[in-house]
Amino acid sequence: MQPIKSLLDTPIRGKTILKAVAVCFLGLAVFVCAVEAYIFFSMRPPRENRIIADFQLHSSAYERLKSMLLEDDQVSEISTAGIETPSSLLKRSPSEVHFPISRYNEYVTLLNKIGRGSVFRMKEKESNLVCVVAWGAGWAGDTRHMWVCWADRPPSNEVGSLDSYYRNPRRQHNAFRRIDGHWYLRADW
Repeated sequence: MQPIKSLLDTPIRGKTILKAVAVCFLGLAVFVCAVEAYIFFSMRPPRENRIIADFQLHSSAYERLKSMLLEDDQVSEISTAGIETPSSLLKRSPSEVHFPISRYNEYVTLLNKIGRGSVFRMKEKESNLVCVVAWGAGWAGDTRHMWVCWADRPPSNEVGSLDSYYRNPRRQHNAFRRIDGHWYLRADW
């Protein structure tokens, strides 16, 4: 086996190795550009009318999830990955937080029926919210989310269209778009 220096000193082999290195760097650059393009286009939120139509199709499941979470005041979030309580910041199994498995299974069945992964509660300014995750994308502080939320009072930062909200470069951080009654789409950026 020849040392690397002697391989590079050989005119034919040295040029071949340099060409191979150049091809590798070019391939890496193309790969990085493809990943960035994928991330950019996957960060495009779904059209609000698609999520609204899905909500209307499954409104009884959304109502049931909301009612259940309001009844289960010891729970912050329930997802297909587990349960989060105010005292635990990580998702746990139902048995770890002494939550009835049958009740947890009912949540998971409803979430699967509507094709969503979690339901959670939060307090925002003057409103108490129960939200179902509808969409999310991003990485490293550049994230966007969209939720279907029930609010106990109308939010102050309501907009006429989330599609317009996303196109506005001077948008506020959070916005709500009324769907029906106390139900809203909530978006952030």
